[in-house]
Amino acid sequence: MEFRRLGRSGLSVSEISYGNWLTHGSQIEEEQAKACVHAALDAGITTFDTADVYAGTKAESVLGRALAGQRREGLEIFTKVFWPTGEGPNDRGLGRKHIIESANASLRRLQVDYVDLYQAHRFDRTVPLEETFLAFADLVRQGKVLYVGVSEWTSEQIARGAELARELRVPLISNQPQYSALYRVIESQVVPTCEREGISQIVWSPIAQGVLTGKYLPGQQPPADSRGSHESTKNMVSRWLRDDVLERVQRLRPLADEAGLSLAQLAVAWVLQNRNVASAIIGASRPEQVTENVKAAGVTLEQELLDRIDEVLGDVVERDPLLTVSP
Repeated sequence: MEFRRLGRSGLSVSEISYGNWLTHGSQIEEEQAKACVHAALDAGITTFDTADVYAGTKAESVLGRALAGQRREGLEIFTKVFWPTGEGPNDRGLGRKHIIESANASLRRLQVDYVDLYQAHRFDRTVPLEETFLAFADLVRQGKVLYVGVSEWTSEQIARGAELARELRVPLISNQPQYSALYRVIESQVVPTCEREGISQIVWSPIAQGVLTGKYLPGQQPPADSRGSHESTKNMVSRWLRDDVLERVQRLRPLADEAGLSLAQLAVAWVLQNRNVASAIIGASRPEQVTENVKAAGVTLEQELLDRIDEVLGDVVERDPLLTVSP
């Protein structure tokens, strides 16, 4: 496993991190979830990403139990706050009450005294940004949060947050956006802003919800056990389940073969060629998926290969910064 610094901080993270958005507490049983976490640890992954809202707070609890007994200093544990975690009007958003209460609840579920990175899961237009960052500042001063990040913020929102963070001495070091060879929305505005502000990307969906594995074939129904066929997840994948996209993905297979990689490994390696990306989050429902995908760590793709990938994907790549897809 290779490691990269997160933003202009002293925190190193594994190039590939393990996330449990769609799996722990929902799609797979807990013993299988634990097996995936242990496969990640065995592969050298030290960075684990979750959120209070995943599986209605269950995902944090499953991850906490799976990591129990591990040396805390050897792990980087990330979680998030914003989406509703209860029925009350203060059980959501980035107001002070919800941030403080959610942070304490996340620590209990994760069975830790602090999280390495606490992320604003979305931007909250209903709350003054000063209130949000003052709450983050207090959590940092209390030692419950070491660093702060955001997720799916626009370049303008990130710039505003970075200015406040400097004023309040809050270590804002990361953004967590969707990014893949098929979805490059962050490249035109978000990445340049983050580079100026000393902020790294921790990207989700580097294999485009499984589409870049090549398992979805043009002219055929999605496999029965795939996200493209499940009622709860098929809307996340449907944007790419078009024959023109799937045909282009299949044309990447010879390029992956030349590089000695699977299509999934090629996809993960592709996002890591962007030096503003500190880590790519992978999910897994089986331990062998973790073992295979970590092989993308430390891979350097030659510029000629990157150019050929661009040529193959062509106009099916999404680049419009006004488009967003939310987990």
